[in-house]
Amino acid sequence: MPGLEARVTPEYWAEAKRHLAKSDPVLRKLMRKCRDVDIASRGDAFQTLARAIVGQQISTKAAQSIWKRFADCAGTVTPARVAALSHESLRACGLSNAKARYVHDLASHFASGSLRPRRWPRMDDEAIIEDLTRVKGIGRWSAEMFLMFHLMRPDLLPVDDLGIRRAMERHFNAGRAIKKAKMHKIGERWAPYRSVASWYLWRSLEVVED
Repeated sequence: MPGLEARVTPEYWAEAKRHLAKSDPVLRKLMRKCRDVDIASRGDAFQTLARAIVGQQISTKAAQSIWKRFADCAGTVTPARVAALSHESLRACGLSNAKARYVHDLASHFASGSLRPRRWPRMDDEAIIEDLTRVKGIGRWSAEMFLMFHLMRPDLLPVDDLGIRRAMERHFNAGRAIKKAKMHKIGERWAPYRSVASWYLWRSLEVVED
């Protein structure tokens, strides 16, 4: 992707850590073991979502290679440029038949004004998820990741994420399988900072237990 990768710490992070440490002793212990927050934000809304589609179900290395060819083909990765590309051109970049359709559909939504990022700061999380999932190839999980890591929304708990599920099974359910209803119930104590709790749950899977 053209441009530099920006690394940021959301302004609510310190307050969130205090809230989570006070409300949940298990999470407090996990936070002590994990490194500090370092979130990467890459590109604008359209590029971020296009990258998410390109990278679905393939390795990071393969996704980067395909993205470079895709960006070279588009010249500038903008909705209008991508919407103007033919299906055959998108396929020639290395995109699968389905991903070529999804990227084109995403570009068309942006180019037509069906998706208007300037509205999102005034919309709640569920409204934005509903907005995004009208696009082919973007499901709830992808929309939640976008809200958490691009819009920096503080209160998402992606219960469909395998890493979150594994971490909650390990730390909150004695290693046993856990149902979504219980995940939501546990997460209630983390509101309004469930995104921050989720970030530490992901990081906890990288920590070697004593």
